[in-house]
Amino acid sequence: MKVTEHIAKANDTLISFEILPPLKGKSIDSIYDHLDPLMEFKPAFINVTYHRSEHMFKKRADGSFEKVEIRKRPGTVGICAAIMNHYNVDAVPHLICGGFSREETENALIDLNFLGVDNVLVLRGDAPKNETFFEPDPHGHRYAIELLDQVAHMNNGIYLEEDLQSGVKTNFCIGVAGYPEKHFEAPNMQTDMSHLKRKVEQGADYIVTQMFFNNQKFFDYVAKCREMGITVPIIPGLKPLTSKKQLTILPRTFFVDIPDELSSEVLKCKTDKEVEEVGTRWLIQQSKELKEFGVPVLHYYTLGKPHVIKNVVETII
Repeated sequence: MKVTEHIAKANDTLISFEILPPLKGKSIDSIYDHLDPLMEFKPAFINVTYHRSEHMFKKRADGSFEKVEIRKRPGTVGICAAIMNHYNVDAVPHLICGGFSREETENALIDLNFLGVDNVLVLRGDAPKNETFFEPDPHGHRYAIELLDQVAHMNNGIYLEEDLQSGVKTNFCIGVAGYPEKHFEAPNMQTDMSHLKRKVEQGADYIVTQMFFNNQKFFDYVAKCREMGITVPIIPGLKPLTSKKQLTILPRTFFVDIPDELSSEVLKCKTDKEVEEVGTRWLIQQSKELKEFGVPVLHYYTLGKPHVIKNVVETII
């Protein structure tokens, strides 16, 4: 079922989760172990992130170094199929621009369509580690809106091969990212919102936001979207704060603000266990407020902390 269909049929706020593929060499059982404690909450869908390859320098026998490409977390398409089969729940794979050619993207979409996957979340993706700027594959997309266009074209039966006539029309429900605190590369919020509106006009069916810790920023963001004529569902992305080091890592990596009230409480903590308790209480309060606001879905970035998410969700449902 499409994400938008889940939302349309729901009588209350839905729950969804997001997971990382396991590191190469790990078993699918690590995914099941991660999700098993959360499935009692009957998530509407589960997102699976995609990760571009990284460049590393490998030492040769003669002492020189060669640049090699390594993908540490492969398997998104297979994981989606496994989750759907194992839990009978919809899986939403992330599609990214970085590290993929248009041909590879098309082939991935064909595989997903054959597997019965109804949804995709299209993203530009980040620059590789140790590189400052994002550079696309020479035969790939530079911007998420270009990737969105490719998915939308396939939904209309248009493939890369111009001679291909009467191509099967896919029927993907397309999600895109939103940034309540502005994408870090956008010069201002208005420009960022204009880019988002273009994505919706070109086929995006729903929006999932970057994490945030101040609900008012989300409320203001939704209001701005509606003022601009963006009417698709807007799903808040939520992440628990679980360690002191996140006070610097999260703002540096994701360009989000952490409210003074939250950071002050975290700084009083002597252990990460205490931080986790503070972060859990904060996320519970966030979730309750967002649910009261009427958000269609509470989307939790579980990312190695399923027990924290379990404690939050069982409190609010």
